[in-house]
Amino acid sequence: MSSNARIILRKKPNKDGLYPLAIRITKNRRSTYQYVGHYIELEEWDEKNIRVRKSHPNSKGLNSLLSQKLSEANKALITLQSDYKDASANQIKKEIYASNNNSTFFELAQEHLDDLERSSKLNRLSTDKAWIGFVLKFHKSKQLSFQEINERFLKKLTINLKAKQSLSETSIMNILVLIRLLYNRAIKQKIANKELYPFGSDKVRIKFPDTTKVGLNISEIRKIESLENLTNREIHARNIWLYSFNFAGMRISDVLRTRWSDIYDNRFHYRMGKNSKLLSLKIPNKINSILSQYENDKRNADDFVFPELKLADLNNAKDVYNKIKTANRKFNMRLKVIATKAGIDKKLTMHIARHSFGNIAGDSIHPLMLQKLYRHSDLKTTLNYQANFIHKEADDALDSVVNF
Repeated sequence: MSSNARIILRKKPNKDGLYPLAIRITKNRRSTYQYVGHYIELEEWDEKNIRVRKSHPNSKGLNSLLSQKLSEANKALITLQSDYKDASANQIKKEIYASNNNSTFFELAQEHLDDLERSSKLNRLSTDKAWIGFVLKFHKSKQLSFQEINERFLKKLTINLKAKQSLSETSIMNILVLIRLLYNRAIKQKIANKELYPFGSDKVRIKFPDTTKVGLNISEIRKIESLENLTNREIHARNIWLYSFNFAGMRISDVLRTRWSDIYDNRFHYRMGKNSKLLSLKIPNKINSILSQYENDKRNADDFVFPELKLADLNNAKDVYNKIKTANRKFNMRLKVIATKAGIDKKLTMHIARHSFGNIAGDSIHPLMLQKLYRHSDLKTTLNYQANFIHKEADDALDSVVNF
């Protein structure tokens, strides 16, 4: 199928309520966008004639620029269609604009967000969109070139994020990681000069602070299991938390996606949503007790075990994502009440189920087995995570000195 280029007004306004003009490049029904760098009011765009209306004070200049940009794209497409027949829309775009050094940081950031949305990576999309928003809030303009992102800029940004926007060190490091990712992408697309790269051991270093992960102990989990003065919604939240804990701290998105068809031969077979890893786990007796509470609502063999996704539009990734996000927020509110009723002072959320499993596992389970249970791709990730809960050697060493 041939490729084509078209001028469009993207229906994603900036903080001032203005909409970006862009060149849309399409190949095999897949599109990517090259932003022109200008924004207009929605009513200033003539959709039928594909041009800026005369009501805009600079309509003549903008329309001339758009015609020029479209002409350049179409000329390049004619050549590329013969040379790169199998190229994707993104590859075609990179070839056309490889020598364009005027793309801004925020234009590349928007491409990154568009890619995440098309890939249905909605959790990452939500997070990265927020991080980019903090950079925009600091710079106060979308006209930010990669040449401007130097050591001085990054240090001033870091100070601003901490002092004025009150972000944690971890959040600040995550923002720097995203900037680094986009800067590397800009270098590959020949938008930025690798000689000006501001990251590295002798420049701006990204170092995440040590964090404390606190999980419940066996006694505290038993208190939660034995609580009787709970509402039906609190019982449901407890069931979800215990289901996660008993499956080594399974993520809430995977818990809610559990289907009855995933359970057979007294094992739970599922594909992890985060990295598509397949896993088969024996079903503990405590899980069977939880499952029995939901059997009456089973509509068919492939139905979801838990109710949160039963009415979701499974063809709409945003709807599924929003329902999981809403459910997680409600569970955490009810878990806070459960902790109070159980007399537990520690924070209790869905994510604490994972910390609690790690805390009880300690150093009693081989790291390779923990890696499998946690569904980590890298053993180093498992070792770093579990280090938060291994204290025996340090405790024994301390006792050997002070107990005299």
